[in-house]
Amino acid sequence: MIACLRPLSALCLAGLLVACSSSPTSNLGELPRTPQASLEQMLQQAGNSQSEEAQLLRLSAADQAYKQGDAARASSILEQVDLQTLKPAQQIYASTLLGELALARNDAKAALAALAHPSLERLGELPVEQQTRTQLARANALEKDGQILAAARERVFIAPLLTGDEAQRNQDHIWSLVSNLPAEPAPSAEDVDLAGWLSLAQVAKTVGTLQQQQDAIDNWLAQHPNHPAAQQLPKALADLQALSSQPLEKIALLLPQEGQLAAVSRALRDGFLAAHYQAQQAGEKPPQIQFYDSARLTSLDDFYRQAQADGVQLVVGPLEKNLVTQLGNREQLPITTLALNYSESAAESPEQLFQFGLAAEDEAREVARRAWADGKRSAVALVPKGDWGDRVLAAFQQSWQAAGGTFLGAEHIDQPVDMARQIANLFQLSGSGSGSGAAPTRRQDVDFIFLAATPQQAQQIKPTLAYQYAGEVPVYATSHLFSGSMSAAQYRDLDGIRFCETPWLLDANDPLRQQVNNQWPQAGGSLGRLYAMGVDAFRLAPRLGQLKALPDSSVDGLSGSLSLNAAQRIERQLPWAEFRGGQVQRLPDVPL
Repeated sequence: MIACLRPLSALCLAGLLVACSSSPTSNLGELPRTPQASLEQMLQQAGNSQSEEAQLLRLSAADQAYKQGDAARASSILEQVDLQTLKPAQQIYASTLLGELALARNDAKAALAALAHPSLERLGELPVEQQTRTQLARANALEKDGQILAAARERVFIAPLLTGDEAQRNQDHIWSLVSNLPAEPAPSAEDVDLAGWLSLAQVAKTVGTLQQQQDAIDNWLAQHPNHPAAQQLPKALADLQALSSQPLEKIALLLPQEGQLAAVSRALRDGFLAAHYQAQQAGEKPPQIQFYDSARLTSLDDFYRQAQADGVQLVVGPLEKNLVTQLGNREQLPITTLALNYSESAAESPEQLFQFGLAAEDEAREVARRAWADGKRSAVALVPKGDWGDRVLAAFQQSWQAAGGTFLGAEHIDQPVDMARQIANLFQLSGSGSGSGAAPTRRQDVDFIFLAATPQQAQQIKPTLAYQYAGEVPVYATSHLFSGSMSAAQYRDLDGIRFCETPWLLDANDPLRQQVNNQWPQAGGSLGRLYAMGVDAFRLAPRLGQLKALPDSSVDGLSGSLSLNAAQRIERQLPWAEFRGGQVQRLPDVPL
């Protein structure tokens, strides 16, 4: 489809560059004028006449109805216009409006068809205002049709015609489009500006420290001084420049030092400090850390007043869900805060609040992504009874169905004695035929099983699947079935199960993990996920502004690949492994 774009753009080039605003030639025809009359007055004046003047009035009336938000009325009026009897300028005008109305009802294919009318070959002869309106409609249609590169190319092409706020909006839209693209092959020689946009997007996606990223962007600017993005930076990159002038020098670590969460808190704190020490060893100047005990808080207001007096620029914590929920209910916070849990508040969180945790829902979504990438299309699920299982199942089901997958049903595991019956129900297992000796049969439309279970539950599930004639059905699981130990005997009954897991537990050779394990051996087991989260909290702290300014960027962490969603919650994508012969084997990554 990209190649189809070029004839239109090439034919328009001369007209676009000279910004033609002269009167149309007689055979081109006149464009509808901006009406002084009301919609009803124009239609009344047009009456039943089919004259050129009447057709122009109907076009103006349809356009006015569209701009007033009445797409249905606009479409109804356009139906009274015979497109074939119009002159080329009017056909272009009508085709553009038809395209815009198709977009209003989310029909990108119809919009592209309308905007491919033969009359558009003469678009370059029309005034600049009409040229930009038509080309922007086409760019929007291409974007809605999923042709992101073609949409970016269209917007790059018309950028020289735009001024002021419209030019800035177009620049930001180009940036949004190219930022969503994977690495693209270099465009053809005439697409110099587009090639520059694509290379800038790749530079910006490489998220190191804020200074490293700013240095990379500055290097790009030096190499492309005449590029439109260098002349007028997209807002996201301008925001990054502002961030780099405000280095992070002091962090508050707000964690409970006693109570039920003390052990969790210690693992997070030790991971955080290990990352701080590693940064020092690497010659960096990491922020100073000041500790506060959330278990002894009298009020959050008092804490923030003290932190401000102490010169704190960023708070990491709290860990307690009730405190995070309190923060989520506020309109704003005095200091930017990276909470180490998720708020239960239904209200929109303050813009100063970011949230990070080891959410099981992230892993459920990860299973949906991986299974879809592996070619699976229909799923059943086995999850524990209770609120946790319900949340994990809901996250999986939503993500799976959003991708286009078919969800066939779920069973909630409770008592081990019921497991065989539940799996038989899930697979619609039927008994042997009357005296025939035929083996029982089961449904054949299940591509895989989504499993969220403890190691003990998982060890019972795989043999039960085999017993219920479903042993060959692939199983994709969350990390909860992996204890972190490397006991072959423990995993013998899990053979063939694929599961997502933190890089920390899958990469025993990571230098920081080895340092931490030497000091805290428990970090090699399931507690290692918390040490990894502590490390990542330190690495995220100075990068929150980057992730917010560049929503499609990510940070490679030890608890996963970390990105920021629209609700300012950190989402994790995890690597994958499989149990083979009682051993854990890392699987190669697949494009998602």
